[in-house]
Amino acid sequence: MNISARQSALTGMISDAYDSNRGVLAAAATGLSDFISSNGGDVDRIFGVSGINPELLANPTLSLDLVNYCRVMEEAARYSGVDNFGLYYGKQFQPQALGLIGYIGLSSPTLTEALLNMAADFQWHQRHTLTQMVDIGDCWRLDYQVRHGAILCRRQDAELTLGMFLNVIRYALGKHWAPRAVHFEHPRPEQWHEHSKVFDAPVWFDQPYNSLIIPKADLVSCVMPESDTALLMVLRQTIRQLNRTTEHQDFIDQTRTQIRLQMMHGEPSLEDVANKMGLSTWSLQRNLRTEGISFSALVDKLREMATSYMQQNQLSISEMALLLGYSEVSAFSRAFRRWFNISPRQWRKIPI
Repeated sequence: MNISARQSALTGMISDAYDSNRGVLAAAATGLSDFISSNGGDVDRIFGVSGINPELLANPTLSLDLVNYCRVMEEAARYSGVDNFGLYYGKQFQPQALGLIGYIGLSSPTLTEALLNMAADFQWHQRHTLTQMVDIGDCWRLDYQVRHGAILCRRQDAELTLGMFLNVIRYALGKHWAPRAVHFEHPRPEQWHEHSKVFDAPVWFDQPYNSLIIPKADLVSCVMPESDTALLMVLRQTIRQLNRTTEHQDFIDQTRTQIRLQMMHGEPSLEDVANKMGLSTWSLQRNLRTEGISFSALVDKLREMATSYMQQNQLSISEMALLLGYSEVSAFSRAFRRWFNISPRQWRKIPI
């Protein structure tokens, strides 16, 4: 695609981009429905269990909750029976499909600048995430890590994201380029040999970060084929604009996340949640009051969600636990019993 055609294709994306990003831009899930179906998964069931609204996927600048986004990858692997779902999804994910962050890379003058720009701006594409380029001598180490307290299972997302970055580099250097090594923070999966095949490099697990080790010599004098500095400036301004209106909602989301984590261990208290957020109880109450909600209302809302899901008989208890942010059914069951003095299974047996 030439530069003028590319600018035209991006016009709609940029003009509609002034919504707010509350988690991850929907471009990160481009083609997800078709990929799930092609691997034998039930799209409606997987999206339903994960809390994904498929209508959001139609616009790459709308946003998905990051918890739900990571969950849908894990559920897609579970329900399709493809343990390496994220790995394969990332393998086919081309830079153009990444939306704004992908075009930031493509529009950069050189490949080195493309990776530095993408690492710097990835926080605007996906919140609660660390992405950095670390100079380690003759190599760059491109690190990626989700840093969200409610996201415990994130293997599929990690493998997907490193695959996305790999394809940006291969877009400039050719499809046979390979990193010196690849690191993942999760334990080695059963079909780990497939990872070495996809990256064509040694792959190490149980590492501090998810990383690509990139020889600097490979990047020297590599110009991006579709460099456009004027477009790059517009794209970088646009992706930042998506995040300017999210501060207040983000505060509520952080509070809700801490309440959910507290519920896994006992009744959430204002003091404990405030302490986890680095605030005094007075500051937490004041900030919530500014947003028109109270701490107790947030707690009650989670309980109301639980009873609402319980009334939907098509949802299993394990599915409800996931929807409410619990990684284990047992943790949800304990919380439910504390709230209502009865187990979820016993509650469902009571005639309505």
